Amino acid sequence: MPIVSKYSNERVEKIIQELLNVLVAEKVTPDLALMCLGNTITDIIHNEVPENQRAAMVENFTNALKQSIK
Repeated sequence: MPIVSKYSNERVEKIIQELLNVLVAEKVTPDLALMCLGNTITDIIHNEVPENQRAAMVENFTNALKQSIK
């Protein structure tokens, strides 16, 4: 069964494109891009996710990431 997102594909794609545009403009290498995005994810989790939900969110995120590269 497909996962249904509460966000529109258009909104998600727009945000992704804006993030990629910054990385391209800065001419970052893949390792630097991943470091920056990883630090951003860490900041979001620490600042926006209640402490008692962080472990589950990280688990879900890492599982989704693993699935997306298979």
